[in-house]
Amino acid sequence: MGDASLTDGFQLIGFETWPDPTTTELDHILRQLVESKQNAFIIIDSELSRRNPAMLQQIREEGGRIVVTEVPPLNDPENCYCVVDTQIQALLGNQLESED
Repeated sequence: MGDASLTDGFQLIGFETWPDPTTTELDHILRQLVESKQNAFIIIDSELSRRNPAMLQQIREEGGRIVVTEVPPLNDPENCYCVVDTQIQALLGNQLESED
């Protein structure tokens, strides 16, 4: 889910995609997955994640059947900040910075 240019590539390799979803559409899709108790591996672009839709937050808190990962935008791959980055930084401290 995310920018159409990003989802085009995932569609070519067989993923079901949703290009340029609104926050409302994203919440609706995620709610359907939760209510139908489906397993899912979801890849969203980091911009979509930054909108912090309510269902995405709920899925992250519950963990389990639905796994969510983020990818950076194609036009700015170095500017990716994932929600879990803060948690990893808290666990590892400055170790991440020293390995660059």
